[in-house]
Amino acid sequence: MDALLLTDYMKLQVVDFPRPEPAPDEVLIRVRACGICGSDVHGLDGSTGRRIPPLVMGHEAAGEVAATGPAVTDLKPGDRVTFDSTIYCGECEFCRRGQVNLCDNRQVLGVSPGPYRRHGAFAEYVTVPRRIVYRLPDGLSYEQAALIEAVSVAVHAVKLTGEVAGNSAVVVGAGMIGLLTIQALRAYGCESITAIDVDDARLAVAREVGASGAVNSRDAAGVRDADLAIECVGATDPIRTAIASVRKGGRVTLVGNVSPKVEIPLQDVVSRQLRLQGSCASCGEYPECIDLMASGAIHVDRMISAVAPLSEGAAWFDRLYRREPNLMKVILRP
Repeated sequence: MDALLLTDYMKLQVVDFPRPEPAPDEVLIRVRACGICGSDVHGLDGSTGRRIPPLVMGHEAAGEVAATGPAVTDLKPGDRVTFDSTIYCGECEFCRRGQVNLCDNRQVLGVSPGPYRRHGAFAEYVTVPRRIVYRLPDGLSYEQAALIEAVSVAVHAVKLTGEVAGNSAVVVGAGMIGLLTIQALRAYGCESITAIDVDDARLAVAREVGASGAVNSRDAAGVRDADLAIECVGATDPIRTAIASVRKGGRVTLVGNVSPKVEIPLQDVVSRQLRLQGSCASCGEYPECIDLMASGAIHVDRMISAVAPLSEGAAWFDRLYRREPNLMKVILRP
C-alpha cells in the first residue's frame, strides 16, 4: 500500500509500505481522509521528540471498514467510521476510572516518542482497536470527519474548564484548536468570547465562527476580567496573556503543547487565586462531537484550506512548516 513515510527529519516520501493485518480486536480501515495536524508539522524537524523516524504520521482521519478481526462482530466492510487518536489499554487504574486519556499504557496514532512506535493514517490502510472506532452519520463527509479529533480536543478542554454557561471567556490563539474552542464554548452557552492572537486574518475568522470580540495582542492589552481563559498555543507569552486576562479567582485551561517548558507569573497566579488546568487530548467525547458537528453547532468547512492526494503530502507539509499565510487545515486523501 502507499504510505507517506517520515524517512528522516524534514524528509517525507510516499513509499510502498506493508499493509497491516487486524488483530482479533482490531479494525482495518481504508483511510479516505487524513488531516495534517500542527503537531505533525512541529514534529517534522525533530524538535518535539515525538516523531522519531521512520514513521507514518497522521491521527486525524476517517474512512471505511475494510476488514475486522474475529472478535469484532458489530462492524462490517463498507461501514463509514472515524477513530480516536488515543489508544488506551482499558485495564490500568486510569482507564478503570474513565480517564482513558491518562492511560498508563497510552499510545498515540502516528507517534513515535521512543518507548513505542505506532504508525498512523497517512496511508491507504490503518488498523486500530475496535474500542476507539465510531460510526459516522451520512451527513458528514470524510473530510469533515477528519476534523472530529481536533473538535474533541476543544470540547474536552471546555468541559474540563467547568461551567461556562453565562460566563465570559478569552481564547488565546486563533489557530485550528482555538477556533474550534470558540465554537465549543458557544455551543455550551458561554455568553461572551474574546479571541486573542497576533494574526489579524485569523482573528477575522474567529469572529466568523462565533467570537464576540477579537484582540491583536501586538496592538492592545486585551481583556482583564474574564471568568475563564483557554490557551491554545503553548508558549510563554500566550500563557502570560491568558493568565492576565482573567479576574481574581478565574480559571485558565492550558491546551497548547508546543514548548516543553514555559515561564509563568507565579505570584500573579497565587495572589489572585487562579486555577490552572492542563487539558490532554480528549476523553470519550467523540460521540458528543459527532452530534455537535452533525447538528451544525460546530462547523469545520471554513477551516479546511485544501484537500489533496497523498502524493502531494510532502509539498503540503513544507508549505505548512514554512507557515504560509492563510493555510490552516490540509486534508490528504490516500
